[in-house]
Amino acid sequence: MSNKTLSDNDYGVFCDFLEQQCGIVLGTNKQYLVKSRLSPLMARFEIETITDLVNKTMRQSERQLRAAVIDAMTTNETLWFRDVYPYELLKNKLLPELDKGKPLKIWSAASSSGQEPYSIAMTIQEYKNQVSVNSRSMFSIVGTDISNTMLDICKNGEYDALALSRGLSADRKSKFFADSGHGMMQINADVKRMVNFRHLNLLDNYHLLGKFDIIFCRNVLIYFSADIKSQIINKFAEQLNPNGYLVLGASESMSGLSDAFNMIRCNPGIVYQKK
Repeated sequence: MSNKTLSDNDYGVFCDFLEQQCGIVLGTNKQYLVKSRLSPLMARFEIETITDLVNKTMRQSERQLRAAVIDAMTTNETLWFRDVYPYELLKNKLLPELDKGKPLKIWSAASSSGQEPYSIAMTIQEYKNQVSVNSRSMFSIVGTDISNTMLDICKNGEYDALALSRGLSADRKSKFFADSGHGMMQINADVKRMVNFRHLNLLDNYHLLGKFDIIFCRNVLIYFSADIKSQIINKFAEQLNPNGYLVLGASESMSGLSDAFNMIRCNPGIVYQKK
């Protein structure tokens, strides 16, 4: 048997562990995903087989390994201005409606490597720069993620050409980024300072984050069971100010999961408003 092969029994135990730790449901026959995500950790932690790595991860004493495994299994690719329409909706509907001269808080609930919260920040900058807008509000964004590796990238705000090629227009690249040398681009300070990044597991309590006017949680709930989705959405409702908005991914639905929101059809897209 290969040192990178995981038996059905060990895979099942690992799936249960992963769901308990961070809510992610891998489903059946995803051994290939575990293998590809965890194989690089074998050399780093000097462990000879995937089976040994998985079993060691589940020991309470192996905190560093456990953190690295959860980090590897929860890191997903992302894009700048993913799907486009949520950011148009933010600029053309949500911000004008909520911009009343008071502090306005937005939460990006799964920051990954920073593309979503920074796209929100750039959208706010563009909104404020419109001739027709006389904004008096203070805007702030909280970006959270379970992965400390991703949060380090977020806080650094520096990206290579490949990362910047995924969804970012040449105009926005020149407007919001500066060459930092060694083939990297640094996001502008005025955009960067709008976002505060924090570690958070979506299975945990959110109360310390405070209240928000808008929550983005896009393309994340697809990884959770219906029960966990329902719990998360209802916790989002608790963190939203009255009439606040929740923005989900294009393929995600709230149907049967919560009655705390009204669904609002936009053109294009859908947004959910707290009742």
